[in-house]
Amino acid sequence: MELESFAFVLLRSGPNADDFSPAELEHFQAAHLAHLEAMTKAGKLAGAGPFSDQPDESLRGLCFYRCGPDEARELAERDPSVQAGRMAVEVMTWWTRKGSVSFHRA
Repeated sequence: MELESFAFVLLRSGPNADDFSPAELEHFQAAHLAHLEAMTKAGKLAGAGPFSDQPDESLRGLCFYRCGPDEARELAERDPSVQAGRMAVEVMTWWTRKGSVSFHRA
């Protein structure tokens, strides 16, 4: 069986998650989404999205990057929400059968 890997970036609430006003949160959310869009356009991000109904409220979302974990960490840490401490990242490699998962842009 042939495998392929993605860098799996888990987004969690960061150390400063509760330190922002509603206006600042709106700004950071827009900047976060712009960052994800830029990573997608650059061909680095395969897919991303938020969590809901999770038992651990610190879990915010996940991203699948089309690069190794070191580069994915570097790219994820450029996210303005991560830089501000609103979110924090955990990075790992996720393996799956080649072709078993596909990501399509709408």
